Amino acid sequence: MLQTLLPSLDSFIPPDQSLVDRFRHDGHVLIKSVLSPDEVSAYREAINDAAYQYNTEKRKLTERDTYGRAFLQIMNLWEVDERVRKFTLAKRFAKIAADLLGVKNVRLYHDQALYKEPGGGFTPWHQDQYYWPLDTNNTVTMWMPLIDITEEMGMLTFASTSQNLGFVGNMAISDESEAVIERIIKDKEYPVSRVKSMSAGDASWHSGWTLHSAPGNLSKTVTREIMTIIYFADGARITEPINEHQEKDRQRWLGSGLPGNPAASVFNPLLLLRGLPQLPF
Repeated sequence: MLQTLLPSLDSFIPPDQSLVDRFRHDGHVLIKSVLSPDEVSAYREAINDAAYQYNTEKRKLTERDTYGRAFLQIMNLWEVDERVRKFTLAKRFAKIAADLLGVKNVRLYHDQALYKEPGGGFTPWHQDQYYWPLDTNNTVTMWMPLIDITEEMGMLTFASTSQNLGFVGNMAISDESEAVIERIIKDKEYPVSRVKSMSAGDASWHSGWTLHSAPGNLSKTVTREIMTIIYFADGARITEPINEHQEKDRQRWLGSGLPGNPAASVFNPLLLLRGLPQLPF
């Protein structure tokens, strides 16, 4: 019943060409009002319900490592909650992803709620695509706040044009990646970009290779609620994993597909077909 009351997100809102050009040049772009206030409010309740139900992190902030202090990370909620599924498989988001990448269709890699708690730590500099055993550079992450956020709550921060470097090192999100990538940014003199605020329903989009980070959440009372969805171009193939994280991703997010095979498991549905994808769950 609740799912039927959620607004449809299948209408297209094509990004202006100037935003597409900015994304392709800088490796990131902010697109405002992807969701209306009413739309984001409706889905926020569903995502929050699922995120807190399936969150497994119970330790205090002081008991966690740098990665653990950065945020609560609850992944692939679309598999376990029908309401979140409607959000994650939304054609509106998928069409923007396809337009930014310049491709006809995209597949889902995974979704994840990233909730930076009051007093939560910084997110070290990193590249998302370090984790993904895919043979394409046509990847993009949508990062959407479910509430209005300010710079002080842990705003996403980018090294503009850094996507052109490609793979910079076999480093997970860690104190090591923070130190190494910070040196790269200084040596390459990449401009560092961070907006002052985002409204609920705005969406930031960044390439899988774009270097990015986020400061800690200085709020004493408000959790930074972010929902992200990762897309890749249809036609991509699975590569041989080069680290333990890519092997875990191959098994979990790519349906244990073999290297060389198309990245096209039931967990990676095509998103711009008519109707909802046929799913095994």
